[in-house]
Amino acid sequence: MLKASDIMTQDVATIRGSATVAEAVKLMKLKNLRALIVNIRNSQDAYGIVTHTDVVSKVVAYGKDLNNIRVHEIMRKPCIVVNPDLGVEYVARLFAETGIRIAPIIRGEILGIISESDILYKGDFLENPKLPLLQRELAKAIEEAKAIAASKGATSAECLDAWLLVDDLESEAAYQEGVPSPEKSAFQLFCDEHPEVLELRHKEIVSA
Repeated sequence: MLKASDIMTQDVATIRGSATVAEAVKLMKLKNLRALIVNIRNSQDAYGIVTHTDVVSKVVAYGKDLNNIRVHEIMRKPCIVVNPDLGVEYVARLFAETGIRIAPIIRGEILGIISESDILYKGDFLENPKLPLLQRELAKAIEEAKAIAASKGATSAECLDAWLLVDDLESEAAYQEGVPSPEKSAFQLFCDEHPEVLELRHKEIVSA
């Protein structure tokens, strides 16, 4: 799966929150950018973001003078940031659930910026659709979990961790397909064959 860092745009421009919106628009035009990251003032501060949409909907739409409005008056702060290692599909889901269209990629410092356009034009969802990949990963994870059970025991920590991964992949595959989960998961079927696993899990829950 592609990561956010694989498709991000590295050309990022920053601006001070005290700058005027007119200065922000000039910088956007100069660099042909849809958004600017608003710089932090100190290490405890949060990054902000100002976009074309902010300018149009909060300033231009009301006939305000761009020279008399400061960036901090229309920016969003703190802005939603994306981890560079986040899978592109999950970036898309983050955008869908929060209603944003663009976000900075930050890990300690600004690494880049990612937008809906980056996802659409640089993503590999056409060449590598997620569901078949998940199904292959799930089948492989089930085989590996069974192999660990055979070599290290059904109640070993390694086996339980392997089946937790299977559970996660199975849930994600069901989400992708948009269909209800099967009556019994692969892990539940495994527990039917090895009831001692359920007993162990029950003891762990009780003692927790």
